[in-house]
Amino acid sequence: MSNYDVIVIGGGSPGEHCAGALAEGGLRVAVVERELVGGECSYWACIPSKTLLRPGEAAHAANDAAAPAKVDVEAALAWRDVMVSNYSDAGQERWLAEHGIDLLRGHGRLAGAGVVEVNGVRYTAEHVVLAAGADPIVPPVPGLREVDGIWTSREATGMKAVPRRLIVLGGGAVGVEMAQAVRRLGGEVTVVEMGEHLLPREPRPLGDALGDVLRREGIELALGVSATAVRRSGSDYVVDLGDGRELRGDRLLVATGRRPRVQDLGLETVGVNADTRGIQVDARLRVSDRLWAIGDINGIWQLTHVGKYQGEIVASNILGEPREANYDAVPRIVFTDPQAAAVGSTDGRFTATVALRSVAKTATYTRAYAESRGFLTVHSDGERLTGAYALGPEAGEWLQQATLAVRARVPLEVLRDTIQPFPTFSEIFVETLHALRGQISASPQLVGAGSR
Repeated sequence: MSNYDVIVIGGGSPGEHCAGALAEGGLRVAVVERELVGGECSYWACIPSKTLLRPGEAAHAANDAAAPAKVDVEAALAWRDVMVSNYSDAGQERWLAEHGIDLLRGHGRLAGAGVVEVNGVRYTAEHVVLAAGADPIVPPVPGLREVDGIWTSREATGMKAVPRRLIVLGGGAVGVEMAQAVRRLGGEVTVVEMGEHLLPREPRPLGDALGDVLRREGIELALGVSATAVRRSGSDYVVDLGDGRELRGDRLLVATGRRPRVQDLGLETVGVNADTRGIQVDARLRVSDRLWAIGDINGIWQLTHVGKYQGEIVASNILGEPREANYDAVPRIVFTDPQAAAVGSTDGRFTATVALRSVAKTATYTRAYAESRGFLTVHSDGERLTGAYALGPEAGEWLQQATLAVRARVPLEVLRDTIQPFPTFSEIFVETLHALRGQISASPQLVGAGSR
């Protein structure tokens, strides 16, 4: 058996970042990976999906700005292949080697405290970090699990040709991003969401506004309804809906969420129980003595940036710097065009909303955005921001100042005294904070509070 200070099971973004920080701290580290180092985000999720969205976004913006353009689909798919390194992790292998991190190829599982078995070979470590990720959920719709060739996010982002008509089950981030990508690449799309609005985990105004955008682009939305049966008819998938409608398409994407990958990890050998919600951890991401869990597998937030953050938290704790994870200001971004973004709590005693079209930047960006339904909504307890959400171009970028404000508990008077550059979308904070101040000042219990 080889001895390590730390073995990380899972070489996706969270595992990579944790291993890198530990190696930088002088520890001997190994990463176990059964597929490609870099994980879901690098090859089948974040990177390829954003790459497929970008050509349509660029062409759409050019046309809005009086510069006619169209997407070269063949070139767009080829560029996707470049961005995922043609599904090779040779570059990541080199990165690990350069940082002195051993790569153990194969399926890793616990074989007792501090023991990891990879393809029948056992290794020991002072600490073990579980970062095995999550798998797509295929819901129990009659016939769905029996039909061949359904797409999950992997097949969708790896498409070799644009579907003639795509049916998407699920109106969350994956569903709406791939719907817009396919639509702008030339396919017809229908999105089925059992909730009453898209992005069901976010505030309804955000989902409704994004829904309007997608409808205007010709994407059909079936909201508040579930699929009741799925079958094949020739080359088509046929989806029956609860309201009696029947949908047909040559491709069917199941985008109904992901489940933490806790099976066959040997958790029973260390007395740890886990369920479909993931492995329970404490505030330091500790499962038990010298055992940690980061990323999708702990079920806290299935977001790459949260997993990377958790990797840093665990590395700090192992290296002797006690740290607890804080989730007060987790940014959530849907990379459609326009982007839908949210951070922090989606409720609050005081709320203010301002339309993006009132900001001067929109008129210079494109004519279409000057008439759009883009907006910023902020929530406050009367003294500080507690959350915000927005729809607009690059909303994930300019909403980041709200992320910092929530996390750092920046007083409202400091935010109002912050100079926003002209002309930028960030200027919307000026009017929104002004509207928020009016609400707070009108409150008899908080006259003057947070409004000096």
